Amino acid sequence: MSQPSPTRPKRRGRLLRFSAALLVLCGVAAYLVVQYVTGGGGSHGCKVVSATGAGTSYEFTPEQAANAATIAAVGTGRNMPERAVTIALATALQESGLRNIEHGDRDSLGLFQQRPSQGWGSAQQIMDPTYAAGIFYAHLAKVPDYSDLPLTVAAQKVQRSGYPEAYAKHEPDAELLSAALTGQSAATLTCDGRFDPAAEAIGPDAVRAALVRDFGRDALQETGAEVGGAPVPSPSPSPSVTATASGRTVTVPVPLGTRTDASGRDERERGWQLAHWAVANSSALHIQRVTYAGRVWTAGSDGGAWQQVRSQGAAGAEKSVGVVRIVTGQ
Repeated sequence: MSQPSPTRPKRRGRLLRFSAALLVLCGVAAYLVVQYVTGGGGSHGCKVVSATGAGTSYEFTPEQAANAATIAAVGTGRNMPERAVTIALATALQESGLRNIEHGDRDSLGLFQQRPSQGWGSAQQIMDPTYAAGIFYAHLAKVPDYSDLPLTVAAQKVQRSGYPEAYAKHEPDAELLSAALTGQSAATLTCDGRFDPAAEAIGPDAVRAALVRDFGRDALQETGAEVGGAPVPSPSPSPSVTATASGRTVTVPVPLGTRTDASGRDERERGWQLAHWAVANSSALHIQRVTYAGRVWTAGSDGGAWQQVRSQGAAGAEKSVGVVRIVTGQ
């Protein structure tokens, strides 16, 4: 009678070990894909909620929050309506997960996965979120009646994506972000305020530079933005932005009136846009406190939620005159 081959159990064992290893690799790959799409780990750090009380919300990382704030600021700086900002945010959510990535399909780069070879600009330009958002809006503005089109149609006319239907699934989150980051909804964006230890550009001068970068010198000049006391002229020929070197505070006066700009936003909405922008950039710029219209956000306090101003000192005065006050850690 023949004996069973001793090699069969060994082969079977090797096959099982190979299969187990393959499953582990597949699991790791799936995890990495999720991290890529969502833009981070389990700790988000920032959150935007619906102002209607519907309970809807969107959680995202400080990196994503800062990029979203830039996209919104560039849009309103070009007098684009809130719908345009929603379209841009949904597009960036789909293309990059609101992350400024250095890779993509073929030569695609950045927040919107724009391609240097297709005339979107140089690689260096596309990797600048302010430029990338600006060139997106420039193309969107050329789409006839884009505000009346379904979001996925409007986005596709700009992007020419191979998966045009993918933009639609991001519309609810983009609407939440747009309402907060254009100032339509007040005190709806919060971050826990944990500082990025790798951040190099911190302090009031860095905040001023970032405000000018995203909103433009003209936009800040309209409000008389200040970073302290003695005027510091901006580089010619751009109009000057008043700046001061007093302490760690950046002050942007925003009258609580009803005057509207070309995009239809009133001054209070502009104030909340600036306040939410500061919170969204709190990690990178080491911002500790933001006060506007009687509400205050403090890094690391109450989970980053907006609170009513209790004191009647300088912060109390801000409630009446409409001042966005940004206090940095350095």
